[in-house]
Amino acid sequence: MSNETLTLIEEITRNDGSQYYEISNMVQNGRAELAAVRKFIQSVRIVQLNIPRSSSVVKYEEYINQNFTMPNEDMDHFEEWTRTPEMEQVVQSILRENHVA
Repeated sequence: MSNETLTLIEEITRNDGSQYYEISNMVQNGRAELAAVRKFIQSVRIVQLNIPRSSSVVKYEEYINQNFTMPNEDMDHFEEWTRTPEMEQVVQSILRENHVA
């Protein structure tokens, strides 16, 4: 269980070239950058910083904190945060709120 505060939107490019948006924070973004250096993913880029703390962000944050842990710097793979259908809708709402989708 984690205690992360989600503050940004990033775009992650998987090794197969497909992309997705993630609601994240600077620490997790740094881990994604490290994952890119280690070739676990192709790339990551911040799309929007300091997103508003909407009810959707709080809901997704609670889901992430209950289901995932922040990787250490010695990680040997990149764990994509999988989403339930409900959480996918929450993320889509966050993207719309921030004019990303």
